[in-house]
Amino acid sequence: MDTFLAIASRREVREYDGRPIPEEVVRRILDAGRLSGSAANRQPWRFVIVSGEAQSELVNTVYEPDNVRGAPLVVALVVAGKGPVSFDAGRCAQNMLLAAWNEGVGGVPNGIADREGANVVVGVPEDRSIAIVLSFGYPARARDPESRSAEEWSTRAKRSPLEELVERV
Repeated sequence: MDTFLAIASRREVREYDGRPIPEEVVRRILDAGRLSGSAANRQPWRFVIVSGEAQSELVNTVYEPDNVRGAPLVVALVVAGKGPVSFDAGRCAQNMLLAAWNEGVGGVPNGIADREGANVVVGVPEDRSIAIVLSFGYPARARDPESRSAEEWSTRAKRSPLEELVERV
């Protein structure tokens, strides 16, 4: 898929059809995170796949429990260190979401309402913390990114017009 088409067509997917995600697709999603750039190449992240009872408990620690509850793949993006780790985590998460979309898998980031509780559920050491929880699955409603051009997706996006966001000095 064209990179700009992937960016323009990707939408948050919160409802999944229940199909499992093949291991080779899971690996590509995780590898996309691994390949993300980071400040001074510190790679401050670790990926924890959350399933079973831990997934059932994690729903109580995020802002949107249903996003985690019904997902066939849940990844806690765990970071450590000082400096721009939030920016690095964001880059990593976006890479994973775009790689998933390229494979026909939807996803959504989940904010953490109870960070301490989430860290306990996932077994995160004290020197690390969960930056974001990503939920992935095949969309319950079929989506075809190539049904429109990147420009059409961009025009239809519920986003502020570019002209309102750009300033020149």
